[in-house]
Amino acid sequence: MKKLYCFDFDGTLTYKDTMFMYLKFYDPTKFRLQFLKHVPLFVLLKLRLAETEKVKKSFIGSILKGQTQEKIEKKSRQFFEVHYPKIVRENALDFIKNIDRENTQSLLVTASLDIWARPFAEAFSMKLLATQAEFKNGVFTGNFIGKNCNGNEKLARIQTEIKGKKYDKIIAFGDTSGDKPMLKWANEGHYQFFH
Repeated sequence: MKKLYCFDFDGTLTYKDTMFMYLKFYDPTKFRLQFLKHVPLFVLLKLRLAETEKVKKSFIGSILKGQTQEKIEKKSRQFFEVHYPKIVRENALDFIKNIDRENTQSLLVTASLDIWARPFAEAFSMKLLATQAEFKNGVFTGNFIGKNCNGNEKLARIQTEIKGKKYDKIIAFGDTSGDKPMLKWANEGHYQFFH
């Protein structure tokens, strides 16, 4: 039986949101300053008066824009080494370890940026579908390539990835409204399964 697993990352497999953790890890001083500056935007976001993608881009860019790809990737590796497997839910880790790799394809589908999610995807032996950071001449522009990988975009990425492939069962795991299109589309959608 050929199966496809689609896992959300932040909150589903992990205890915490890795975006704030990573940015704080990258530059604690800059993080504190920019966090305070972005509080009004975060409030508007909660009230649904601001676009998630714009606020996210602004906050990430305020800390990482102009940084070299080399430095960002090095910090991502260090971040992973410090926090793995501590921030991953134990039952999620057990589940991942017991996946039948012969008959199952697994995707890590996340709104987090590919730069810090990649080491986790590699540790999980999963293909990463994430929000993509844009680099020009080895420097982060502060922009994304394509859309923020959330909501309908998550589903679109999965469908592009598996085009032409056949599965007997598609099983998805998520924990927020941003996972709903993926959960509804799958044969089995599990909400907060590892909580």
